[in-house]
Amino acid sequence: MKVSPPLSPSQPPAYSQKLREAAIELEAAFLSEMLKSAGLGKARQSFGGGAGEDQFASFLVQHQARALARSGGVGLSEILYQSMMEKTDAKDV
Repeated sequence: MKVSPPLSPSQPPAYSQKLREAAIELEAAFLSEMLKSAGLGKARQSFGGGAGEDQFASFLVQHQARALARSGGVGLSEILYQSMMEKTDAKDV
Protein backbone atom coordinates (compact mmCIF):
# COMPACT_ATOMS: atom_id res chain seq x y z
CA MET A 1 0.00 0.00 0.00
CA LYS A 2 1.36 3.38 -1.01
CA VAL A 3 0.99 6.21 1.48
CA SER A 4 0.81 9.75 0.14
CA PRO A 5 1.69 12.86 2.13
CA PRO A 6 -1.20 15.05 3.26
CA LEU A 7 -2.23 17.84 0.92
CA SER A 8 -2.05 21.46 1.89
CA PRO A 9 -5.45 23.15 2.16
CA SER A 10 -4.75 25.32 -0.90
CA GLN A 11 -4.30 22.35 -3.25
CA PRO A 12 -7.22 20.23 -4.40
CA PRO A 13 -6.72 16.46 -4.77
CA ALA A 14 -6.99 16.71 -8.57
CA TYR A 15 -3.95 19.03 -8.64
CA SER A 16 -1.94 16.57 -6.57
CA GLN A 17 -2.97 13.71 -8.86
CA LYS A 18 -1.88 15.68 -11.92
CA LEU A 19 1.53 16.28 -10.35
CA ARG A 20 1.86 12.58 -9.54
CA GLU A 21 0.93 11.62 -13.13
CA ALA A 22 3.46 14.10 -14.50
CA ALA A 23 6.16 12.65 -12.24
CA ILE A 24 5.32 9.11 -13.41
CA GLU A 25 5.47 10.18 -17.06
CA LEU A 26 8.87 11.81 -16.48
CA GLU A 27 10.17 8.62 -14.90
CA ALA A 28 8.73 6.59 -17.77
CA ALA A 29 10.56 8.79 -20.29
CA PHE A 30 13.79 8.33 -18.35
CA LEU A 31 13.32 4.56 -18.12
CA SER A 32 12.49 4.38 -21.82
CA GLU A 33 15.80 6.00 -22.71
CA MET A 34 17.65 3.70 -20.31
CA LEU A 35 15.98 0.62 -21.79
CA LYS A 36 16.88 1.78 -25.32
CA SER A 37 20.49 2.32 -24.24
CA ALA A 38 20.53 -1.18 -22.76
CA GLY A 39 19.49 -2.59 -26.14
CA LEU A 40 15.92 -3.56 -25.31
CA GLY A 41 13.75 -3.33 -28.39
CA LYS A 42 16.53 -3.76 -30.94
CA ALA A 43 15.59 -5.96 -33.85
CA ARG A 44 16.94 -9.47 -33.64
CA GLN A 45 18.38 -11.09 -36.72
CA SER A 46 16.24 -14.21 -36.33
CA PHE A 47 12.91 -12.46 -37.06
CA GLY A 48 13.93 -10.18 -39.91
CA GLY A 49 10.79 -8.02 -39.62
CA GLY A 50 12.30 -5.02 -41.39
CA ALA A 51 11.46 -1.36 -40.80
CA GLY A 52 8.06 -2.12 -39.27
CA GLU A 53 9.63 -4.20 -36.55
CA ASP A 54 11.98 -1.34 -35.68
CA GLN A 55 9.11 1.13 -35.46
CA PHE A 56 6.92 -1.03 -33.25
CA ALA A 57 9.86 -2.01 -31.05
CA SER A 58 10.06 1.61 -29.87
CA PHE A 59 6.36 1.48 -28.90
CA LEU A 60 7.04 -1.70 -26.94
CA VAL A 61 9.91 -0.06 -25.05
CA GLN A 62 7.74 2.97 -24.22
CA HIS A 63 4.93 0.74 -22.97
CA GLN A 64 7.29 -1.32 -20.84
CA ALA A 65 8.83 1.85 -19.39
CA ARG A 66 5.36 3.19 -18.46
CA ALA A 67 4.45 -0.12 -16.86
CA LEU A 68 7.69 -0.06 -14.86
CA ALA A 69 7.13 3.53 -13.72
CA ARG A 70 3.50 2.85 -12.71
CA SER A 71 4.49 -0.20 -10.68
CA GLY A 72 7.02 1.73 -8.62
CA GLY A 73 9.91 2.02 -11.05
CA VAL A 74 13.23 3.03 -9.57
CA GLY A 75 11.74 5.60 -7.19
CA LEU A 76 12.43 8.60 -9.39
CA SER A 77 8.76 9.56 -9.76
CA GLU A 78 8.30 9.84 -5.99
CA ILE A 79 11.34 12.11 -5.70
CA LEU A 80 10.07 14.25 -8.59
CA TYR A 81 6.58 14.38 -7.09
CA GLN A 82 7.86 15.46 -3.67
CA SER A 83 10.05 18.12 -5.28
CA MET A 84 7.15 19.50 -7.34
CA MET A 85 4.92 19.56 -4.25
CA GLU A 86 7.54 21.55 -2.35
CA LYS A 87 7.92 24.02 -5.21
CA THR A 88 4.19 24.57 -5.54
CA ASP A 89 3.77 24.99 -1.78
CA ALA A 90 6.45 27.69 -1.84
CA LYS A 91 4.60 29.58 -4.57
CA ASP A 92 1.11 29.08 -3.09
CA VAL A 93 -0.40 27.78 -6.31
